Amino acid sequence: MDIYLPIAEVSVNWPTLVILGAVVGFVSGLFGIGGGFLMAPILVFLGIPPTVAVASQASHVVASSTSGVIRYAGAGSVDFKMGSVMAAGGAAGALAGVELFRYLRLLGQADLVVALSYLVFLGAIGILMLNESLTEILRRRRGLPAPHKQRRRPMWLYGLPLKMKFPKSGLYISALPPFGLGVFAGVLSAIMGVGGGFILVPAMLYILRMRAGAVVGTSLFQIIITTAITTILQAGRNQTVDIVLSTILLLGGVVGAQIGARFAGRFRAEELRAALGLIVLLVGIQMGLDLFVRPNDIFMIAPGIAD
Repeated sequence: MDIYLPIAEVSVNWPTLVILGAVVGFVSGLFGIGGGFLMAPILVFLGIPPTVAVASQASHVVASSTSGVIRYAGAGSVDFKMGSVMAAGGAAGALAGVELFRYLRLLGQADLVVALSYLVFLGAIGILMLNESLTEILRRRRGLPAPHKQRRRPMWLYGLPLKMKFPKSGLYISALPPFGLGVFAGVLSAIMGVGGGFILVPAMLYILRMRAGAVVGTSLFQIIITTAITTILQAGRNQTVDIVLSTILLLGGVVGAQIGARFAGRFRAEELRAALGLIVLLVGIQMGLDLFVRPNDIFMIAPGIAD
């Protein structure tokens, strides 16, 4: 039951891709992330060239995120104003990131940069999230009192210009920090094929100090716009989007995201963070193994990709 992917120039089992789309969609809806950080490495493992995997799975991120946003919006858990500011930054970041991605392909270094980006970002963020969440879980199980945490927002948030009210998030801050986070997410979307939710969700919680109930839905809303723009730019500038692959992935992604969003309320926040941190860390380690244990694979997967 294989199907030929014209841009990737490989044949893959299409039911496997549908199941993969559903599983990653479930993760997306459960954690409020795009799921691209998980999808791209698995596609590479299945034999898809890294540059094609990064660009083609972006439509799956859009579809699964849209499905999740619909559910969170119905519960009133999406700050569309905050999400729009971040998405505006995401659009600018995506434009710069796609051009950088194109330059790296011309140099023949795109696959290497993709692998290194996954290793560095996922490894660091996975360790931080896992450490914090496991500490909280152990404290709760031992019956220890919660440590006093300084929840005051950084003063520089109030010293910047262009202040805006974000009632849903409980904030009155400058629009520049969320815009800057969006720019960063846009660059990551182009280079790594991710929505940036695995970075944005912690940043929205611990830097912007948004209300926790609005973080996940707002993150997904931003991801939709940023990743959609990235997909269009990648298709036009780099011709690395495989429509057949994208279509198969999103078939399962939409259903999986709905199920994930439904299950999200059944777990404690620290348990979700621990699971996400572990997944992020394992994916980063896998990319590191591919890079250092089998370094030639990074280049042998897609011969002639820089031509």
